Amino acid sequence: MTTLAQNRKAFHNYSIEDQIEAGLSLLGHEVKSIRNGQASLDGAYVTIRNGEAYLRNAYIGKYKHGSNLEAYDESRERKLLFNKKEILHLQQKSKEKGLTLVPLQLYTAKHKIKLKVGLGRGKKQYDKRETIKRKETKRKLERALRSRV
Repeated sequence: MTTLAQNRKAFHNYSIEDQIEAGLSLLGHEVKSIRNGQASLDGAYVTIRNGEAYLRNAYIGKYKHGSNLEAYDESRERKLLFNKKEILHLQQKSKEKGLTLVPLQLYTAKHKIKLKVGLGRGKKQYDKRETIKRKETKRKLERALRSRV
C-alpha cells in the first residue's frame, strides 16, 4: 500500500469516528498523474446525491505527456465506488448533526487507486489546542527517554 496523497488537515480539523475504503472512477491520464504525485486532497470533501457518492474539489493535475487536455478540469467531481449498503449507512450518519464525510488518504491497493473516507465530527478551537498540547507533551517525554538511554 503506497500513499499517493494525504489530507493532513483532516485529523486536525475533525475527530474521525469511522473510516471506509472506496474506489474511484478516474480517467486514464488521471491515474498516471496521481501516480506521478500530482494529486492533493486539501479542501476536498465528499457529497452524496441521488444514491451516489462524489469526491469534490480534489486536485488532480494534468498529465504532462497527455494530449487533448486543454479543456480538462483539474478539480472536477469524481464518482466514488461504494456498495449500496455503505452509501445508505454513510447517508444516515452524515445527516446526524455535526458529522461530515472527509477524504483522508489516496493510496494504491492491488494496482488500483483507493480513497479512504472518514466520518468526522468538526473540532472546536479548544479541542484543537488540547490535541496539540497532548502531542507536545508526548514528544517531550520521548525526548527525555531517549536522552536517558
